[in-house]
Formats: sequence, C-alpha cells, structure tokens
Amino acid sequence: MYSYIPAKDVGRARAFYEGKLGFVPSHEQAGGVAYECAGGTACFLYPTPNAGTSKASQAFWEVKNIESAMAELKTRGIVFEKYDLPGTDANGITTGGGAKAAWFKDTEGNILAIVQNL
Repeated sequence: MYSYIPAKDVGRARAFYEGKLGFVPSHEQAGGVAYECAGGTACFLYPTPNAGTSKASQAFWEVKNIESAMAELKTRGIVFEKYDLPGTDANGITTGGGAKAAWFKDTEGNILAIVQNL
C-alpha cells in the first residue's frame, strides 16, 4: 500500500512527520518526500494547494496497543480529535468493526489515524 498525503507547505509538513511522528525519509522526488512504513508499505508527502480539504481520513497506521501509542504521541505534542461516534470513550478512542481507532490532524489539516485490530 502506498498512501499519498497532500501538503500545502512540504517543509512544515516534514517537520511534523519527521519531528513529531518520527518518520525517516527514504527519498525525495517531485518536490515531495517518501517515507517507508512497516510491512513494505509507504507514504508520499506531496505539494498541493488542496491539502486539508478532505473530510475523510488520509491514512491509518496500525499499532499493537493504541493506548500506548496515543500516550507516546501525546508526549510528542500530538493532539487527538474527539468525534461523537458510537463506541467512543473519554479519550477519543472509537471501538467498532473489530478495531480501535484514534484520529489526529497534521499541520496541513489532513485527518490521520492510528488503529489497533482486535
């Protein structure tokens, strides 16, 4: 799987993905940057004025323990969204469909999430 993540300001977005999420760039191309993820997956951060306009999640990253992952990301300054969805707890974790998920936004306004399969 290869996800494309839009960025209005690639430099600002890189600071978020590399500084806050800990991503390591694999290569740069066409004004953007690629990041390799687990299991042979990757994402490409690319320049576009349309970043942050989608109301849907741009990407989900699978984690083994969502509570631990959230705690770690919060120490890095990540702020999680709280949506009014069935199965959502006080921490903003939504459980349903065989998984737990928690959403956050990047500097470009894109909706991103971590997910733990149950």
